[in-house]
Amino acid sequence: MEAFDIIIIGGGPAGYTAALYGARAGRSVLLLEKLAPGGQMGTTDLIDNYPGFPQGVKGFQLAMDMKAGAERFGAQTKLEAVTALELAGDVKTVHTKKDGYEARAVILATGAQPRELGLPQERALRGRGVSYCATCDGMFYRGKDVAIIGGGNTAVADALYLSKLCGRVYLIHRRDKLRAPDSQRVLLEQAGNVEFLWNSRAEELLYAERLTGLKTVRVDTGESRTLDCAGVFVAVGQVPETSLLAGQVELDEAGYVVNDVLSRVARGGHFRDAAVLYRMNAQSNALEYAMKRSGVPYRIVGGMKFFDRAEVKDMLAYLCVLNNPLDDLRLRRIVNNPPRGIGATTMDKVSLLAEQQGASMYEILRN
Repeated sequence: MEAFDIIIIGGGPAGYTAALYGARAGRSVLLLEKLAPGGQMGTTDLIDNYPGFPQGVKGFQLAMDMKAGAERFGAQTKLEAVTALELAGDVKTVHTKKDGYEARAVILATGAQPRELGLPQERALRGRGVSYCATCDGMFYRGKDVAIIGGGNTAVADALYLSKLCGRVYLIHRRDKLRAPDSQRVLLEQAGNVEFLWNSRAEELLYAERLTGLKTVRVDTGESRTLDCAGVFVAVGQVPETSLLAGQVELDEAGYVVNDVLSRVARGGHFRDAAVLYRMNAQSNALEYAMKRSGVPYRIVGGMKFFDRAEVKDMLAYLCVLNNPLDDLRLRRIVNNPPRGIGATTMDKVSLLAEQQGASMYEILRN
């Protein structure tokens, strides 16, 4: 079985960045990609928002350039679908449909895919009127009418962005209220060119060579409506590519990898890229991870986690041990900007004790 220092799973920008740095550091690197280099980028016709390309660049061409850059320093690419992982122990094993490989470190750069609507011809029209990234493709629809499907933060942000570029923006949501904050709805209403289609879903994509319109149906009455629009932006979530990791590392209910503050996952020697992260900011993520591992109780109010103030010290003490040590500066940042629901009283006492005893906050928390 062929062995490498590092095996990277996934050939998108994150994967090839890791391959480039690993190879430049003198490590033997193997990158495994199931289809073609580039990931989502490779399926994008024209990328207009990447620095260094004043005329834009074809997604596939940029992907091949990234591949060539990593291979210039010795990284290898093999187009093989990974079928199984053995991540326990110092030496990891990666199985593909063709072969098996060993490595001391595995980098998970499998990324995520936008959740599709499941409509006929949706994939065929991708790049020809159907898009999953407003900031990537919005400029192509300047002055034209477009539709956005979704009701969360991403859909609202896309609608606000496109309202500054496009003629009319239809926001289609299957419920009668956005999942995004009400303050965002006010901004949309103030835009002047955004129309809400409540309790509605996309029924059919209308097209010739490109998309020409969209048929919608109200979920409560069954009434249909046809919209003339040049583009449809789908913003109904992401699907992480983590099915191979089930049983190997800890996943949350949505399939994202649960990681600690240092971006490590449950077993040593393998790491992940941003698209498969546990979806919390680094500070809250660290506290959440420590809470789970140390058994600190919490209660849920209004969908938010509130920790028992008396137990915060234990949780942060565990966090310090986990990162061995967490320096005072980083601790103070957590203290000064605690996640909502955590009071700073306990940490103020720790800080005072540290000054009185001439010790670090780390030592006080450890004791």
